[in-house]
Amino acid sequence: MIERTLQPHLLELARRYPVLTLTGPRQSGKTTLCRMAFPDKDYVSLENPAEREFATEDPVGFLDRYPDGAVFDEIQRVPQLASTSRDSSTSARTPDTTSSPDRRTWR
Repeated sequence: MIERTLQPHLLELARRYPVLTLTGPRQSGKTTLCRMAFPDKDYVSLENPAEREFATEDPVGFLDRYPDGAVFDEIQRVPQLASTSRDSSTSARTPDTTSSPDRRTWR
């Protein structure tokens, strides 16, 4: 697999912020980059109808399944997740610049 030049920057940001959003054009390698950068995180595709339905109907319960964070692919399909994750991350914790990128990144 080709190492992405953006990966070190993404890992640095993950040390400083509890939630990251990666955007870009279709087929540009966003999913591959995230899966390579955060191999210990669960990967959840919101293209999956069951996952999308649960996330839509109960965004808090959906996010509670991933207390250590996850890579959420196609998050634009469930817009309420963005505000729910932002609310839970700001009320539950503050950025920790000393933590490792594998401990918490995508929530």
